[in-house]
Amino acid sequence: MILEIFTKRATTTEAKLQIQLATLAYELAHAKERVRLAKKGEQPGFMGLGAYEVDVYYEAVKKQVHTVRKKLKEIRGKRSLHRERRTELGFSSISLAGYTNAGKSSLFNALTEANVPVDNALFTTLSTTTRLVEIANRKFLLTDTVGFIDRLPLTLIEAFRSTLEEAIYADLILLIVDASEPVDIVEKKLRICLETIELIGASSVPVITVLNKIDLLTREEIVQRLESLKSKVQKLVAISALHKTNIEQLKEEILKILENYVQASFTIPLTSETMQFISWLFNRVNHHEVKYVDNTAHVVFEAVPWFVDKVRKQVEGEFNGKFEKIVKPNT
Repeated sequence: MILEIFTKRATTTEAKLQIQLATLAYELAHAKERVRLAKKGEQPGFMGLGAYEVDVYYEAVKKQVHTVRKKLKEIRGKRSLHRERRTELGFSSISLAGYTNAGKSSLFNALTEANVPVDNALFTTLSTTTRLVEIANRKFLLTDTVGFIDRLPLTLIEAFRSTLEEAIYADLILLIVDASEPVDIVEKKLRICLETIELIGASSVPVITVLNKIDLLTREEIVQRLESLKSKVQKLVAISALHKTNIEQLKEEILKILENYVQASFTIPLTSETMQFISWLFNRVNHHEVKYVDNTAHVVFEAVPWFVDKVRKQVEGEFNGKFEKIVKPNT
């Protein structure tokens, strides 16, 4: 049933290949058992096939699995290149995660003013979408991902790993939970989401739990859910993505975790290469100032710590310049 839902919702080549891989893996497991039984003589075959045909069918499915895995590996390689390209931009990344139909795409639209498909149905998002979002003059990359489900089959975890792994490489995860459901269901789905995050290797990434759809609750019900969950998570914000309720509060929480910007300055000689470098830098930092004095350029900029270190290595190593970290904002 899950595969049927996935098939109806798939729109991209990657999503369709992932579903095909999961389907083939399911068939392969059953075919392998049928081959074993046929060779023991316990049954002549399956699907009307004899023992020989069963073996041939098994090998054919294996070949299909290999082909699909190869195609997905190519797509995964392209995704890795895109991720490296986004890293070069110097922006922190945020991934939206959560149980399916919790409202991730609605929150994505609220934060980016984009128009990602939104539907009150399972698995509306089966591939990732990334957009640049600006919060208090800071720029971040926001990614919408596929939803989690209870007891997600291992074949689906494997098939969708390239999509789910966007959360692994994020600097922050916004974990969306549907608050409009009964308290016990909300707690159960939150637990499943946290377990899935750990399963895909993203447990070390900071998480803000976003209690969505509070527009469907009374004030007392909102308080009840907040009290129920506050001991289970570190950061908790109640919002309505649809009506943009408390979105500014959510942005403040995001900044508390990601606004660890460092201000720095450097001085380098003016050459065609350094001018290109300065132009490259200004496309990747949020605030900057440049002064040209005596054939040198003095630049002041602000960025996340790891990007500042990257700039320092280039300034000191490639251009023999002088580099200095000035101060961390809000300290």
